[in-house]
Amino acid sequence: MEYQQMFDQLSDLIQQQQLISATISQPRAKSEEVKRVKLKPVELKGIYHIQFEYQYERILKHENLELDAANEKLHALLQQYRQVQADFQEEKVHIQLSKKFKVLWKSDQVVSKKLVNLSHNRKKNYLLDEDTSYPFLVRLGVQTPDGKVKKQKHDKFRQINRFVEFIDDALDYLPKDRPVRILDFGSGKSYLTFALYHYLRIEKGLDIRVTGLDLKKEVIEECQQIADDLNYDHLEFLVGDINDYNEETSVDMVVTLHACDVATDMALARAVKWGAKVILSVPCCQHELNTQLNSPALDVMLQHGLVKERFAALATDSIRAELLKLVGYDAQLLEFIDMEHTPKNILIRAYFNGKKSTPEEQQKYRAFVDFLKAKPFLENELKDYL
Repeated sequence: MEYQQMFDQLSDLIQQQQLISATISQPRAKSEEVKRVKLKPVELKGIYHIQFEYQYERILKHENLELDAANEKLHALLQQYRQVQADFQEEKVHIQLSKKFKVLWKSDQVVSKKLVNLSHNRKKNYLLDEDTSYPFLVRLGVQTPDGKVKKQKHDKFRQINRFVEFIDDALDYLPKDRPVRILDFGSGKSYLTFALYHYLRIEKGLDIRVTGLDLKKEVIEECQQIADDLNYDHLEFLVGDINDYNEETSVDMVVTLHACDVATDMALARAVKWGAKVILSVPCCQHELNTQLNSPALDVMLQHGLVKERFAALATDSIRAELLKLVGYDAQLLEFIDMEHTPKNILIRAYFNGKKSTPEEQQKYRAFVDFLKAKPFLENELKDYL
């Protein structure tokens, strides 16, 4: 299909007010600050608009445009991005644009016609809806049996949704032609493990097999019972730690939440060695670098124990992200909501791209760790890959 034909078809569906929702993603330029744009129809003062939600690294911006202006905006965005996924009332459309704007258009008919929701309010648009009852959230005590989020669990619900957003972002990096293997180290009470399973298996229909691993036997037994009761056949919970788990040779996604100190590094190293396409890691208790720091130029700052602890934690996660980049990952440090430990926490997100590191990148990393007099555990674990 030619570009103009694609644009005309897409535009016609929107002009006919058939749109339910759409996501434009995969920026052509690495420097592009807007990572994706979501579209949905809204009615403002009785007039049909398309709302464009621009998703930056940490913020969202919105723009509501009438149809003619929305058409012009759509054309501009298609010059900047390579993928469109759209739900219309009677079909689902997936569009992929090549570097030279060759078009791959896939369309699936919808069995039952969808209704367009034109309501426009300030309610948060969660991937897991606030007014929908989710059996796993009811069993975990986040929702009441009738699907209302418990007053004291709103922070947890928000955290779960933030995590689901990261899972949704990772969809393009997971295989579609075979079962997806996912490991969750340090799953604990497993709010996020269940959310991951529900979103990928039930809402997205992916063929997945998920294992949650934790050292607390009672917690694992309770989680397994919930999984069994909900008929989550491809979700299992095992007692064990990262060092003991040697059952896999290849894994697609590794999740590690609050693995303490170098246990996070062990999990990251395992993920790399397994060839994981997606890594999501929320580190905890980064003590290793704190004991190694020996840089007189930083004494003004590091003489304060609290500041030294926080600096060591930030530097540790920066080193981890840089090492992942050096072994072929696109790695970022992102803000993650975590109400149980600290008000805000850092999440390491890494997607495998196979890109070889340059001598300049390696020198940049080496200069930083030498300045801090650091000997990172993860660097030693990945020495064969560097």
